[in-house]
Amino acid sequence: MEHFNFYAQGPNLREPLGILLLVLALALGLLLGFLLFSALRKQKEEKLRQTAKDILTAAEERAKQTELDAKDAALKIIRDAEIDLQHRRSELSKEDDRLVKRREEMDHRFDQMQQREAALNKRQSAMDRRVNEIEVLAAQRMEELQRVSQMSIEDARALLLEEVTQTSRADMMRIIRQYENEAREMGQEKARELIADAIQRVASDRVAEVTTSLVTLPNEEMKGRIVGRNGRNIRSFEQAAGVDVIVDDTPEAVTISCFDSVRREIAKRTLSRLVVDGRIHPAYIEKILNEERQKMDEDILKAGNEAAYEAGVHGLHPEIIKKLGRLKYRTSYGQNQLAHAVETSKIASVLASELGANVEVCKAGALLHDLGKAMDHNTEGTHAIIGAEFAKRYGVNAAVVNAIASHHHEVDQSSVEAVIVEASDAISGARPGARREDLEQYIKRLKSLEAVANAHQGVESSFAIQAGREVRIIVRPDEIDDLAAHEMAKSIATEIEETMQYPGQIQVTVIRETRAVTFAK
Repeated sequence: MEHFNFYAQGPNLREPLGILLLVLALALGLLLGFLLFSALRKQKEEKLRQTAKDILTAAEERAKQTELDAKDAALKIIRDAEIDLQHRRSELSKEDDRLVKRREEMDHRFDQMQQREAALNKRQSAMDRRVNEIEVLAAQRMEELQRVSQMSIEDARALLLEEVTQTSRADMMRIIRQYENEAREMGQEKARELIADAIQRVASDRVAEVTTSLVTLPNEEMKGRIVGRNGRNIRSFEQAAGVDVIVDDTPEAVTISCFDSVRREIAKRTLSRLVVDGRIHPAYIEKILNEERQKMDEDILKAGNEAAYEAGVHGLHPEIIKKLGRLKYRTSYGQNQLAHAVETSKIASVLASELGANVEVCKAGALLHDLGKAMDHNTEGTHAIIGAEFAKRYGVNAAVVNAIASHHHEVDQSSVEAVIVEASDAISGARPGARREDLEQYIKRLKSLEAVANAHQGVESSFAIQAGREVRIIVRPDEIDDLAAHEMAKSIATEIEETMQYPGQIQVTVIRETRAVTFAK
């Protein structure tokens, strides 16, 4: 049993030795691996050091080469600068030689001028003596003439002037009449041709649009709904729209009153929608009013663009287009202002083409001539001046601005295009059916014409005839001669142009009649 146990324990004694050998082998492997890793690391470090040395060497060589190149470039710049400096020195030397030569020439000329001045002084002295002698002789002769004629110089001058005046007045009157007759015959004939041609070519078929403030209602009950409880609806509407709503005895209608035509149109559209919808209360009024304002802005912009396109005027600022579109809701004597502007532009285009003027300036000036009428009534100034200032603010051509400002002679007309714009405006306003005029304004204009004529000295009576198109003035023949009558006609016509507003033109006729009456006995 013991022998068996001895051999049975044999393998157990060998296990520590195997483990020891395994540990030694592992340690040896780690040592060999460490040594190999160290060798590889050293080899890699050697390669890196060699690469760094190569880079430093290449950098040093490149730096040396760059330094050599910089030195060469510096030397080249120095050589070029020396050559340029030498060239400039040569040019300066030549310029100095030219200046010296010019100075010598100037000195020579100065000497010559001094010699001429001395000679002129001698001649002036001789001339002064001669003039003194002539003056003495003239005075002696004048004294002799006064002694012989027994008349002083002032009396002779007055007599001569009177004779010359009497002779020249007759000649002047004859020449003026001759030229005026010729100019009138030729001018009227040519003007008729141009105006007739312009009106026929334009051939406007627009009907004057009158902005109305009357809103029709489906029944009388709607008036109460518009007014509302205790007047709540109508007060809200008037405050929000900025208009006055007049509810009177007019059957099935209310009237909107406002100075601003655009605001009145917005109020009319809003009230019409409210009447159709039937819902009338403050909140809904605000909503519909805002919608109509937006639609009105769109309509105004659309109308301005259409007018500019129809007139053939391009490149206008959007703000000018908006102001132009507002003229759709303005009228003058029943004539729609936007239609009038387009028609005036077309007439101006035809006249400018016939007369050889600038067509584009005439079209633009005629289209925008009443732009000031679209301004708010709080803006101070006449419509021509404020319209011209507005157009100038947005970059409109200076010639067009002058045509706008001068179409009522409030400023001087600086071009023939401004005259054409004025004439086109008058043609559009004076053509048959273009405008209407009420009786009160008609009578007021006739009285104003007669008052202007009667205010002149020497007028016996005056009559405004042919619907205010002509003023006939009868003067006293013992106070007004023929030339003074002609001057009076021009003066009265100028005063009418400056003080009155009227369509077309007014003929001023001054009548001077001398009657000699005697009796045969």
